[in-house]
Amino acid sequence: MRDAVIVEAVRTPIGKGKPGGALAHVHPVELLAHTLRTLVERSGVDPALIDDVIGGTVDQVGEQAMNTTRYAALSAGFPETVPATTVDRQCGSSQQAVHFAAQGVIAGAYDLVVACGVESMSRVPMWSNVPEGKDPFGPGIAERYKDGLVPQGISAELIAAKWSIDRQQMDAFAVASHHKAAAAWEKGLFDAEVAPLDGISRDECVRPGSTPEILAGLKPAYYDPNFAERFPQIEWNVTAGNASPINDGASAVLITSSETAERLGLRPLARLHSFAVTGSDPILMLTGVIPATERVLRRAHLSLDDIDLFEVNEAFSSVVLAWQQETGADLDKVNVHGGAIAIGHPLGASGTRLTTTLVHAMRERGARYALQTMCEAGGLANAMVLERV
Repeated sequence: MRDAVIVEAVRTPIGKGKPGGALAHVHPVELLAHTLRTLVERSGVDPALIDDVIGGTVDQVGEQAMNTTRYAALSAGFPETVPATTVDRQCGSSQQAVHFAAQGVIAGAYDLVVACGVESMSRVPMWSNVPEGKDPFGPGIAERYKDGLVPQGISAELIAAKWSIDRQQMDAFAVASHHKAAAAWEKGLFDAEVAPLDGISRDECVRPGSTPEILAGLKPAYYDPNFAERFPQIEWNVTAGNASPINDGASAVLITSSETAERLGLRPLARLHSFAVTGSDPILMLTGVIPATERVLRRAHLSLDDIDLFEVNEAFSSVVLAWQQETGADLDKVNVHGGAIAIGHPLGASGTRLTTTLVHAMRERGARYALQTMCEAGGLANAMVLERV
């Protein structure tokens, strides 16, 4: 049976996703093109050999419409014969791109494929693909969920209430994320994965001086009197400080088989071992990482104790802390170079950003097995296990 291995992984620095952010001047097609160009330059592969480019983007409208991945590949200088497609599994879009790419290699449909993602939230704000007054859900959803769906921030509050996660715990987790990311930058641990762009070489949202005292002064980000009446258990502890920011960025990984890697003289960073995707309650929405972790470990025939490193997307502190309570994972093994609360969460780019950080952390720490999982809007989650080769 064929396997699938990652032979190169790069990302841009992550900028603030608002006007004036470090990467706000860069068109999203060019953000992604930069990572694709860097990917082939660092690996040394002939882009004409690439069978497909699979990219994740969430808000596919405006400057991110019309199959962004295709135009990024062309802008990167790939031959016109190299195809590309853009997928949307919300925040897990580019992790899903990794799954599709690896599964294609294992199946024999691909020999060499790129999985990638981009989001420019400064230029294409979240929800800009839903015009005002339009319903993206339809009458069947209104009938099934008669009280109505909720925004992700409310889901994060419901998770905090259900798992009894208080403000101090969430803020402490957020501060640790910033400190880990700052330490990783100071030690040069991001140098191998980041492709500087237009003089920008560092993540813009990392705050080395973050403290619990500073975060304690922030107001609740999602308080709403209607939701307060509907969900009296909510304590309104989710803030801008213990949630991921809004960001711009792109990332990409190059995937092939061990046989092709040997033939082309490429050095595998990790083998893509096992995959899982699951649905969960769309009201709690962000808890799918719990069953997805269980499912991927079962498919991998591994236990939690076999995993040396975890990447769990830090959409909100409460998500990771609830996942930790349910799984029993050691938080010292989770997001060891910081997570999305510090580094940032450029939606469609985050899946391959996590993968990029994870494969480099595996190499740096000599980890054998690593697990990545992401919560996604609508009650979805992806999970995968990587293995050192």
